[in-house]
Amino acid sequence: MKFSSKVQKCGLSPMRKFHPYAVAAKAAGKKIYHLNIGQPDIETPAVYFEAIRNFRQPVLEYAPSPGIPEMIQAVKGYYDNLGIHFDESEILVTTGGSEALQIALNCILDDGDEIIIPEPFYPNYNTFVRTTGASIRPLTTRPEEGYHYADRAKIESLINEHTRAIMVTNPGNPTGVVLTPEEMRMLADVAKEHELFVIGDEVYREFVYGGEKLASMAQFDDIADNAIIIDSVSKRFSACGARIGVLISRNKELMGHAMKYCQARLSVATLDQVAAAALYTVPADYFDATREEYKRRRDTVVAKLAEIPGVVCSHPKGAFYLMAKLPVDDADAFQKWLLTDFDDNGDTVMFAPGGPFYATEGLGVDEIRIAYVLKQQDLERAMDLLALGIKAYNARKQ
Repeated sequence: MKFSSKVQKCGLSPMRKFHPYAVAAKAAGKKIYHLNIGQPDIETPAVYFEAIRNFRQPVLEYAPSPGIPEMIQAVKGYYDNLGIHFDESEILVTTGGSEALQIALNCILDDGDEIIIPEPFYPNYNTFVRTTGASIRPLTTRPEEGYHYADRAKIESLINEHTRAIMVTNPGNPTGVVLTPEEMRMLADVAKEHELFVIGDEVYREFVYGGEKLASMAQFDDIADNAIIIDSVSKRFSACGARIGVLISRNKELMGHAMKYCQARLSVATLDQVAAAALYTVPADYFDATREEYKRRRDTVVAKLAEIPGVVCSHPKGAFYLMAKLPVDDADAFQKWLLTDFDDNGDTVMFAPGGPFYATEGLGVDEIRIAYVLKQQDLERAMDLLALGIKAYNARKQ
């Protein structure tokens, strides 16, 4: 049987590929501290579940393809509060931010096209881009430089006749890098001058830890036709299972093409939209408390990593991830060994190996991504397990 050349260029998610080993480790009685997936343990606001309990329609009908009016209005109101104003026609509700990104990329990329993305990047970007027939042109960053990528000269050196877009996650997954207003303006200028789309994956917007004002690529009116925003309730409201995202752009031609995909998949789940719309009513202090909690967790992880000899780690400014370079030869093999051969009093730890976060072959093999989504005490134990694991893993070869 023949399979698509596009799908054969895709890989498994590094966040989920070790699941069979984790199942076996748990069956053997091990407790695993999961730092591999960005699944927050913060409670989902109660209004989400209340909205479902209060749903009284006698028939669970298809929702409109663009999204139910309540959800679109909720998103519009959220951006209004940021001083960024959209028409309802500029917002499409999607099945998570992932579908929003898939639709956007399918609208702008073709066989042989390229999209510039700073690496390391969210590995599923590679799958989404590959299935369009395009490829990622990586903007390489280094752990020793804090994964900084907002360098105009470096970005423009990557632009060629195949370039169609620049995509950034801000705040960053997996690095926690946060763009300054000046860096965002620079990216907007590059996109405008080179007639490129600029895609802002902004699902972690609330999670910035230096007191910065919440920002969006949509705030620059002069790139209305260039800017595409990807957003979601998953991380903002700790509602990953809701699978509700949005695709936003003032480019009417783009949104017209995107509607073809929205209609082809019929609609996003009605009940999830009803409940997700209610999430936008939570008060501001919900975000204040959540932000402070993640900041404590970040500081805990960074301090613990600093105690491990040979680890290189920057101080992330946003999101709830960080990349770290470990004193091991192969983070992928190390992770497998932690699940199959290692434990400390029955405990072990999972992270996401760094290789698949890069498009450049050979990079990231000694790096990992940590999602600091566990309670502080659990994070401390997980970091201790990582330190013990590194020491034991390297001692095997001595």
